[in-house]
Amino acid sequence: MTKPGRNDVCQCGSGKKYKKCCERRVRDSSTRSRLLMLTVGGTMLAALAIAMASFAGLGSSGDRIWDPAHGHYHNASGVEVP
Repeated sequence: MTKPGRNDVCQCGSGKKYKKCCERRVRDSSTRSRLLMLTVGGTMLAALAIAMASFAGLGSSGDRIWDPAHGHYHNASGVEVP
């Protein structure tokens, strides 16, 4: 099926030109799809940046040191941290 021209009669049977009938719906849905794709992509990049920062230790307030004798983490001054 070929793409209708803007001045062709619309294929939906309304009798209007394509540019005054269904072209708007096609254009609006593609714009919404593109916006949704950009939003999801941006969210995924933000989540990836947060995950990388937490694995690199940039997200924590101090160094966490595992104490096997006590079975929990301590910070550099010896205070228990969650």
